[in-house]
Amino acid sequence: MLTGARQVGKTTLARHCWPGLRYLSMDSFEDRDALRAMRSAAWGRSVGPAVLDEAQKEPGLFDKVKFAYDAGDIDFSVLLGSSRLQLLERVRESLAGRAFVYELWPLMALELMSPQDADPAPPLVDALVMSPEPMATLLEAQPAMLLGADRDPRMEALEHLERWGGMPELLRLDDDERREWLRSYQVTFLERDLADLASLRDLLPFRSLQRLAMLRSGQLLSYAELARDAAMSASTARRYLEYLAISYQVVLLPPYSRNLTSTVVKSPKLYWTDIGLLRHGTGQWGPITGDMFETLVVTELHKWFTTAARDVPLYFYRTRSGLEVDLLVETPGGLMGIEIKSRARAHRRDTRGLRALAEHLGASWRGGLVVSRGGPVEPIDSEHGIWAVPAHRLLTAGVDR
Repeated sequence: MLTGARQVGKTTLARHCWPGLRYLSMDSFEDRDALRAMRSAAWGRSVGPAVLDEAQKEPGLFDKVKFAYDAGDIDFSVLLGSSRLQLLERVRESLAGRAFVYELWPLMALELMSPQDADPAPPLVDALVMSPEPMATLLEAQPAMLLGADRDPRMEALEHLERWGGMPELLRLDDDERREWLRSYQVTFLERDLADLASLRDLLPFRSLQRLAMLRSGQLLSYAELARDAAMSASTARRYLEYLAISYQVVLLPPYSRNLTSTVVKSPKLYWTDIGLLRHGTGQWGPITGDMFETLVVTELHKWFTTAARDVPLYFYRTRSGLEVDLLVETPGGLMGIEIKSRARAHRRDTRGLRALAEHLGASWRGGLVVSRGGPVEPIDSEHGIWAVPAHRLLTAGVDR
C-alpha cells in the first residue's frame, strides 16, 4: 500500500517498480464500474496481481483483494491512494495483517540535491538521532563551514523548498507555470480529493478553515479559536482538520509530557506539509517567515523519519509558564531538543529552553541543536551539549573532513 498526497509521484514510482503488473485507475469511471460489478470469486482470474490507483474512490475493491489473497488467487498487488488508506475504517478491517504500508511525501532537500538515478545519502540528522556515538563526537567530525561545490547544492535545494516546496512536477516548470500549477492543485484537491473523504454541499466553509489553518502553520492549534474565526462549530473544525491530515495536507505534532510536569500544554501544533502550497494558499510570497521556516524544518524531519521507517517519535515541549522547545526527538540514546530560528546564524541566547530542558531531563538528555539558516556547525553551550547547525547541513548528508 503506497499512500501520499496527490502529485507526489506514487503512480510514477509504482509503474516504474512493477512494469509487468496490470494498471487500473479508479479515476476511470469505466474501470471503477467494472470492478464494482465483478464478483469476488472472479477477481484472481479477471484482474490478478495489479496496481490499483486512487483506490480510496472504490472502497469495495479492498474486500475483493482480501478475498482473492486469502483464497490464494493472488499473492501480490499494489494499492495507491491520495489519502491515508490505512486510517479508513473499511480498509483497516480488510487489510489488517496483510499489507505493508509506505507513505510518499513531497521531495526532501536531500532528494532535490541528488542525481535522479542515485539513492540519496541519509541526512546528517539521521546519524545524530540513530548513532550510538555521542552527538558531540559526530558533529566534531563535520567541517565547521562548507564552500563551493559542497555548499551550493545544499543551499539551492533548501532555497527551492523555501520558495516552492517539494512537489516533483514544479522542477521542470518556470516560475509563472509553478504558480499556476499550485493554483490548479488547490482546485483539484477541493473538487476531487476532498470529495473522496466527505460529501460537502458547500466548499466555502472548508476553504475558509483551510486558509485559516495555513496561516496558523507552526503555531499551537486551538480548535475553539479556529472554529470561531471560521464561523463554524468546534466539532466541524475538528472534522475538517481530520480531512486535511488524512489527505496529507497537514501534520499535527503532539506535545511531550511524559516524566516531566503536569504544567505542559495539551494541544498539538499544526504544520502544513508543503511550503509551496502554503505560500499559494496564503499569498505570502515574500521572505520566509519564522513560522514558515519552522514548518519547513519540522516537516522535513517528519518526512525523513517516516520514509526511512525510523521509530523516532517527534514532539514539541511547552509549559503554561512559557518555556518552550520547538521539537523534541525521542532517540534510542535519549531525548534530543531542537530549537528552530529563522536567522542568519544561531546565538547562545537561543538556548534558554534547551538548557532548562537539559537540566530537567538529566541523564535522559542526548543533546540539543539550534537550527538556523546559516552559520557554522559549532558548539554554543558545551555544558549542556548544545550545538548550532544550519538547516542546509542538518537536512542533507554529512561531509567528512
